Amino acid sequence: MNNFFFQKFSLRKQYILSISLVLFVSSVCYLLSAFIDYRVVALILLVTVSLNAMFFDIKPVLIAAILSAVLWNFFFIPPKFTFAIKNTEDILLFSMYFVVALVNAALTYKIRQYEKEESKREEKENTLKLYNTLLNSLSHELRTPISTIIGATDNLLAMADKLSELNKYELIHEISKSSLQLNRQVNNLLNMSRLESGFIKPKKDWVDTNELIYDVINQLKDTLQGKPVHVAIKENLPLFKLDYGLVSQVLYNLIHNAAIYIPKYAVITVRALSVADKVVLVVEDTGNGFPPKEINKVFDKFYRLENSGTGGTGLGLSIVKGFIEAMGGTIRLENMPEGGAVFTIEIPTQLSYVNVMKT
Repeated sequence: MNNFFFQKFSLRKQYILSISLVLFVSSVCYLLSAFIDYRVVALILLVTVSLNAMFFDIKPVLIAAILSAVLWNFFFIPPKFTFAIKNTEDILLFSMYFVVALVNAALTYKIRQYEKEESKREEKENTLKLYNTLLNSLSHELRTPISTIIGATDNLLAMADKLSELNKYELIHEISKSSLQLNRQVNNLLNMSRLESGFIKPKKDWVDTNELIYDVINQLKDTLQGKPVHVAIKENLPLFKLDYGLVSQVLYNLIHNAAIYIPKYAVITVRALSVADKVVLVVEDTGNGFPPKEINKVFDKFYRLENSGTGGTGLGLSIVKGFIEAMGGTIRLENMPEGGAVFTIEIPTQLSYVNVMKT
């Protein structure tokens, strides 16, 4: 909140606001002076100076502290409307007020500055931690496909006349697979950059979810080898006005994530249905599910499950959440009682039953 005030108000406006606040509080206290003792007014003015110190720079706060002391002396300490103070106790009280107001203003400002510096330090540490996490992840995730591509191309160039057609096909297949893996990691980084900058603006058009889901599954055919995928789409499902690219990327990341982590015997199921004015997409599996203590962290940027041995940058699920929220939707993750995990996506959208009427 402090940063908000500093960004919004120039130093000149801070002077005006801090002085105005002291004048306003003093005026209210003066109107109620018949009911409020002048010593109580001193406490109220000290609180006002403290409030100024919480939001404004040190110079406007010190001016407000001095002004509050002058106003308290002139309008409230007997005899009123004069700067003369006849009572020794009041002279001591005024002196103490003046010192306390200045010290209070300075200390409150210093505390706020310390909190700001501490916040910046923590933010810097978190940024450095995220950077190291990303660097460590990428050093493996990018080096592996790059090394595979270099090794395969070297073999093709150096031993082209000695390799059989099958060997050549296998090397080309490895290059293709590694290129797709490399492309996926780069896309994840670019997508995260777009999310961080707030650049993503959904481009909605009428989408057939049946076509979209099978398109994503087809893109993942190499990753899904040996992993059965069951598609359960409600009959006569309408068209939905969605961003095809964003929803496609969301499903791609969820299904890819499931294909990597679930055991061989597990089944992936993708569902699509319409509930009121929302499209509901579900990706579930019959694997081992997520550790209960980590289930609330899986959408965090760069977070990877403990004891996970499959690598990854920890960006896939955070991008999923970011894309869903960019479309005004929600996503939740739950473990199923019988085993496995289920991601449920709800996106508000327009519906069209044109495809239903055609059937």
